[in-house]
Amino acid sequence: MPRTLTQKIIADHLVSGDLKPGGEIAIRIDQTLTQDVTGTMAFLQFEALGIPRLRTDLSVSYVDHNMLQTGFESADDHRYLQSAAAKYGAHFSRPGNGICHQLHLERFGLPGQTLLGSDSHTPTCGGLGMLGIGAGGLDVAAAMAGIPFYGSLPRVTLVRLAGGLPPWISAKDVILEVLRLLSVKGGVGRIMEYGGPGVANLSVPERATITNMGAELGATSSLFPSDERTRFFLRAQGREADWTALAPDADAEYDDIIELDMSALEPLVAKPHSPDNVVPTAELSGVPLDQVAIGSCTNSSYQDLMTVAAILDGRCVHPSVDLVIAPGSRQVLAMLARNGALATMIAAGARILEASCGPCIGMGQAPPSGAATLRSFNRNFQGRCGTQDADTYLAGVEVCAASAITGEITDPRQLGDPADIPVPDEFLIDDGMILPPADDPEAVEVRRGPTIAPLPTRGPLEDTLRGRVLLVAGDNVTTDDIMPAGAKILPLRSNIPAISRYVFSRLDPDFASRAREEGGGFVVGGANYGQGSSREHAALAPMALGVRAVLARSFARIHHANLINFGLLPLKLPQGQALALGDELEIGEVRARIEARQPLLVANVTSGKSFEAAYDLTPRQTHILLAGGLLNYIKEGGI
Repeated sequence: MPRTLTQKIIADHLVSGDLKPGGEIAIRIDQTLTQDVTGTMAFLQFEALGIPRLRTDLSVSYVDHNMLQTGFESADDHRYLQSAAAKYGAHFSRPGNGICHQLHLERFGLPGQTLLGSDSHTPTCGGLGMLGIGAGGLDVAAAMAGIPFYGSLPRVTLVRLAGGLPPWISAKDVILEVLRLLSVKGGVGRIMEYGGPGVANLSVPERATITNMGAELGATSSLFPSDERTRFFLRAQGREADWTALAPDADAEYDDIIELDMSALEPLVAKPHSPDNVVPTAELSGVPLDQVAIGSCTNSSYQDLMTVAAILDGRCVHPSVDLVIAPGSRQVLAMLARNGALATMIAAGARILEASCGPCIGMGQAPPSGAATLRSFNRNFQGRCGTQDADTYLAGVEVCAASAITGEITDPRQLGDPADIPVPDEFLIDDGMILPPADDPEAVEVRRGPTIAPLPTRGPLEDTLRGRVLLVAGDNVTTDDIMPAGAKILPLRSNIPAISRYVFSRLDPDFASRAREEGGGFVVGGANYGQGSSREHAALAPMALGVRAVLARSFARIHHANLINFGLLPLKLPQGQALALGDELEIGEVRARIEARQPLLVANVTSGKSFEAAYDLTPRQTHILLAGGLLNYIKEGGI
C-alpha cells in the first residue's frame, strides 16, 4: 500500500497499534531534547522512575530559555541540569550555545528518525525529514527511560507547494498563509506534510521556519522530505553521512490536500493577539512601532540574520524604535562576527542579545506600556512579551528589518532589490560547548539548589469529585494564560509550590488564593483549551492547587495529555451548557463510569441541574487517570 512520509517513519518505529487514524499507537523514540524551563521537571521525573541511565540513542539537555540570572535560582537549575545530564547519559548544551531547535537542526537532527521534546516547537527538525513531536516533560522522561511514546495516530494533510518565493517573500509568509487558511485549531489531530514541486525551492532553514510554526496550527508535527537540499545542508554542517533520502510514495493518499502557490504570496503580518490573525503587510502600513525584535527558534538562522544585516547596511534604526536581535546559535553568532555582518547590525543601532530564546518567552526586552512591538517570533499571545497591554505583531525578518528603519510597519518591497543570501557551503563547526555524558557516572554528584522542591504527588483518582468552579475562561486559553512565563516567574519552575502562586494570574490574580481557600475545585474553558507551549507546569501547578478536572469545549493535544499525566480529568463541556464562577459541582461514580467508558454525570448543586460530560481517553489513558497520573502508572508496572 502506498504510504505518506509520515506513515513510513511511524511504521518504521511502531511498537504497538496500527496505521488507522484516530487509533492509539506507540512508537519508539530515537532522540529526546529538553530545555531549561521544562527540563528540570523532566529530569526530576526521570530520577523518580529510578532508572540509572538513559535508554535513547541520543538525549540532549539544552539551556536556552531562562538566561536572565537575576537571582541564584536559574543558575542553580542550570547546574542541576548539567550534573544530571552527565550522570544519566545526556549531552548538555551550555548556556550561550544557542536555542535548542536551531542547535538540534544544525548538529543532531537525522532524517527518518523520531525526536520527542519537552517543547512545542520540537517539530522544527521536520525541516530535515525528522519526525519531531512536542510533549510534556513527563512523557519525555518516560521516553528517556526507554518507554514508547503513546498517542492517537494523526491524520495527514498534504500542503502541496508550487512555485518559488518572490523577492522579499520568505518562508515565514508561507506558514502565516497556512495559519490564515486553517487557524490555530486547524492542525489539531494532524501532521502537516509538505510536498510538491515548490519544496525544491526551499532551503532547510526555510523549511525549518515552516515546521517550527506548525505548532501554532496545533499540529502534532510537520514534515518535509529529505532530498538534495537536505543533503546540501547536512554536508555544510559536516554531517553528510547522516543524510538519507526520504519521500512519500508517488501515489500516497492524504486525508486533506492544500494547494499553495508560493509565487503568489505577499508579505504578511499576524496582528495581535493570535498567530492566525493574518493580513497583508500593506493593510498595516504606517502603524507606528516602539520595538522590533528579531530572532527566536523561528527566524534566527544564518540566512535570516544575513538578510537583516543586508537591509540594515548603511542605514540607521529609526529614533522611535528599539531594535533587538538574538542569533539562534553560537554558530550563527560566530559566523556573523567573522564576516562583518555583526558589525553592520551594531553600526545600524541594533542591540545584540545572546543566543537564546530571550524576548520570545518574555525573558527581557519587554516593550513599554501600551507599545506596539513587531517580532519575527512564533507567538503573539497577549502578555507573552512581558507587557500586558502591548500589541505584538509577527512577521518575517524582511518586514521586521524594513520596519525598524522606517519606524512603522513597512512592506519591504519598497526597499528595491533584495540581497541574495544563499545557504553557505560550509558552516563554522565548533561543538566545544556541548558536553558529552560522564565516562564514570557513579562519580558524578547531582547538584541541587535550595529551591528545587520535591515533585508534588497525588493518589489514585477519587470516586467522587466535589468543589466549586474556580475560573470560567473563553476560547483559545493558552498555557501562557494558565502558567505564565517571564523573568519573575520562570526562575521558580523547579519549585511547584512557589510557582503555583501564579496560576492563571494574567486572567484572574485571585485564582491561586481562591483555589487554596476552597481546597481545590474545577476550571471551565472554551474551545482549544491549553493551546501553545508544551509546558506541563500548566497542568502540574493546578494539580498542586487541588484542581480536580477541567471542563472545556475542546483541548489542545499536548495540554490534554499533560492533564491526564497528572491525574486531572479533561472533560468535554456540552454545547449550550453554561457554568458560573462559584458553582458547586459534584461528579459521582467517577472510577466505575470511566472504567466502563461511560459519560460522567456532573451535578450542579448550585443550580440543581445536571448534565453528562464525555471525554476522549484511550484504554491506556484510562488506566493512567485511575492511577492518579503517569508516574503512578509506571511505578505500578504500566508502560
